[in-house]
Amino acid sequence: MKYTRDYSDEIDRLRKEIQTADAIVIGAGAGLSTAAGFTYSGERLHEYFGDFVEKYGFRDMYSGGFYPFETPEEQWAYWSRYIYINRYMDVDNGTYKRLFELVKDKDYFVLTTNVDHQFQKAGFDKHRLFYTQGDYGLWQCSEPCHQKTYDNEETVRAMFEQQKDMRVPSELVPYCTVCGKPMSMNLRADDSFIEDDGWHKAAERYDNFIRTRSGQHILFLELGVGMNTPVIIKYPFWKMTYANPKAVYACLNFGEAFAPDDIAEQSICINGDIREVLLKNEK
Repeated sequence: MKYTRDYSDEIDRLRKEIQTADAIVIGAGAGLSTAAGFTYSGERLHEYFGDFVEKYGFRDMYSGGFYPFETPEEQWAYWSRYIYINRYMDVDNGTYKRLFELVKDKDYFVLTTNVDHQFQKAGFDKHRLFYTQGDYGLWQCSEPCHQKTYDNEETVRAMFEQQKDMRVPSELVPYCTVCGKPMSMNLRADDSFIEDDGWHKAAERYDNFIRTRSGQHILFLELGVGMNTPVIIKYPFWKMTYANPKAVYACLNFGEAFAPDDIAEQSICINGDIREVLLKNEK
């Protein structure tokens, strides 16, 4: 399934497809945010979680997200930092904004497993976005006792600013106003994930976009999608490309750029840094 072509030729092909496609469907995974500067280990980890690293030995931010902290005050000290620096802090090195500039005048839609809200911050129309796996900016009941999500920005900012000794003030710990159970992140981790009204409306808009562009010259632009959840973006993009002779599948992924043999002639695979590739397309 893996194959290589000339790097510069593939970038030229991608540029042409972006310019000529009737519609562009962007499928974005964690690799896109990594290219934008959202790293979860190394310098950022030690800058914002040095005390947690020292106490628990966390090697990356994900590890702390699943750790069974002894108190909710410590749990939310960790999570408020996690949410703040990956959702509300301006980190993007221009990658998302470059992508927006490339497609803003096109008929586009974005399907993403990322939960950091960077598409909207870069200018993308929220009605052309489908966040399938949740949003760092939303809470839900951990039970869950009802199908609703809640904006957490005000409380998260207060937690971030007021925490001390790896704990937030007890009065800031969030509880469900309906059943009294603890609130949790609206992130798809198990079957308690809430697909609220906004989620379902976004899903309907995406389905409608795909249905009404059937048979057109569509560019399926996959950015930084790995093999953790291929059934959400990668496999459907392959299938829709195979079913439409006019479609083109483009895969940008550092170290994991490939396509099935069945759609090789319809595919553009670029094994490189997404930020650099988008910059080259901008010129």
